[in-house]
Amino acid sequence: MSTQSGNTLISIAYTGKEAVTTTAEEMAKLAGSSFPLANRIAGGAGEAFDFAAWFEAWSASQGIEAGTTLPTHLKVEAADTFEAMIPWEQLREAAVQFALDGTPLPKGGPVRLYVPHGSSECLNVKSVIAFKFVHNEEKRGEASYGFKQTFSADELRLKR
Repeated sequence: MSTQSGNTLISIAYTGKEAVTTTAEEMAKLAGSSFPLANRIAGGAGEAFDFAAWFEAWSASQGIEAGTTLPTHLKVEAADTFEAMIPWEQLREAAVQFALDGTPLPKGGPVRLYVPHGSSECLNVKSVIAFKFVHNEEKRGEASYGFKQTFSADELRLKR
């Protein structure tokens, strides 16, 4: 996890483009407006921005032309190695929490993604450190969630 002046950086990758990094505050500013998370998630606290509005502004800032085919999925990666592959259609009402009482998230940051009508009834991914926009027509509509299972060669040798 890299940081920039105390802020954890979030990696953003789009098929065919160089990955970029940003902060939660920069993402919120690019989204253009924020709202109380409770407006979209019952019992939610803190400030959030609309994922779709942010994606539209981010795409334009990266030179991705309006009208370009939308991704089929959003892959999110969390600091604790949790990953979720979310079908694009489920992101219509997604919200990204970036602050609590006007300050960066004390837990679950740098951002937390909430997908109110996703494949999981309570889908929210905390400690998101990477957003990857994926184009995979073969998997369109399919979702997956779980912890990344990666081991170094040294770790595998110890598990005999």
